[in-house]
Amino acid sequence: MADALVHAPLARWALTRSHTTAIADGQNALTFSQLHAAAQQHAKALDADCAPATVLIDAHASTVQQMVTFLGIIQTGRCAAVCDPDWTPATLTTVMQSVLPKAHMRDAKVTEPTPTSPFYIGFTSGSTGVPKGFQRNHRSWTESLRICLDTFGPDAATCVLAPGRFSHSLFLFGMILGLWSGAGVVVQDKFSVQRMINTLQQGQTPCLVAVPSQLVLMLDVAKRRRIPQLTEVKLILISGARWMRDRTPALQALCPNARIVEFYGASETSFMAWMDADASAPPQAVGKPFSNVDIDIRTPQPPLGIGQIFVRSPMLFMDYVGNTSDHTAAVQDGEWLSVRDMGYVDAQGYLCMVGRENRMVVTQGKNLFPEEVESVLLSCPEVIHASVQGLPDPIRGQQVIAVLCTQTKPTKISAAMLAEVCRTQLQSYKVPKRFFICTDWPMTASGKTDHAALAAKGIACMRPLL
Repeated sequence: MADALVHAPLARWALTRSHTTAIADGQNALTFSQLHAAAQQHAKALDADCAPATVLIDAHASTVQQMVTFLGIIQTGRCAAVCDPDWTPATLTTVMQSVLPKAHMRDAKVTEPTPTSPFYIGFTSGSTGVPKGFQRNHRSWTESLRICLDTFGPDAATCVLAPGRFSHSLFLFGMILGLWSGAGVVVQDKFSVQRMINTLQQGQTPCLVAVPSQLVLMLDVAKRRRIPQLTEVKLILISGARWMRDRTPALQALCPNARIVEFYGASETSFMAWMDADASAPPQAVGKPFSNVDIDIRTPQPPLGIGQIFVRSPMLFMDYVGNTSDHTAAVQDGEWLSVRDMGYVDAQGYLCMVGRENRMVVTQGKNLFPEEVESVLLSCPEVIHASVQGLPDPIRGQQVIAVLCTQTKPTKISAAMLAEVCRTQLQSYKVPKRFFICTDWPMTASGKTDHAALAAKGIACMRPLL
């Protein structure tokens, strides 16, 4: 059972790599020996204080301190709940009362951790506006760590740069990956693209875990400031949103020795599919399943065989915590689970994701998935964010519109220009009929566009793009 627990390798590295830096943020650093000792000290304090079975981590502490706290909590068999620093006091109170009602109960039984015991509660955005808690056990993450190293090889076992929040499960996983492999991790308390570039230039972090928006910012800054090639980067792991594949050649030019990988997954599923980034790949392809993942398309519809994507693997989450009456919640069917994404498997065996079930728009009697249109709109350099939505229409059923956030104000693009871009790549019924500009762009706690909040704003609050 030595490595069947997420924190298990830490004790080994504390002995065999005691002076190797385990985690650093540019200001503070802890070696594996120091990190292990600090986590043990925190674990003893929790036991002495008879802390509850679920402990909420202080989201305003430094990332290094949050990691110490996290490792201390899970060593004791307790579960670490990781919240977002941007939550309002009201949201935090709601979470404590409705999502984590037992967080302050000291009579909950705490036992020695096992592979199937919960160790982590993270949060995603729910349809009600209340963050939705999801719970993971040790095995789901140790399997994820193992398959990551097996699939991506030695470069995944090098020091990791994870320049995102501790509350974002992708970056938390990247941090744990660096600790699990014994190579260490570099973090940022607050994202800075210039510090990200500086770290990569130093050559100490061959593995980069990033979301697309960070990479786009890096490319723009590198071009503007004529940054030399980042030759020491060996592996770039991209997830969290669709990677804009037209940017792949520029990213490869900046990091000429890097393998660029995009992978598809969710907080509830961990890894599902992956592929080497390829500008010529089908736009809806998200890759082929990991070797320990099975995919099933339920109720496929012709001509492409689009249906609901179900996954089976040893990496699935345990369950939701708190109120689960949410139409965005995953659907469970025995060993199978779906996060309500819709897609198909193409002739080459690639899983293709067309969009979320609950965002589908029916227009002119045809199903339209906004994500496809948004991907085309985001290929325009001027467009930073895009949200495609349907408005009631007595003739079409729903009229397709696009809400945009652009780089310059006033924007240099027009509705006619965007419509033409869409017409060259999409069927006519998918081309938005109207375009709007929103200057106050809402984001979810995980850093994604809050499409529901945009819909709630209404187009009356937005400026039509002419």
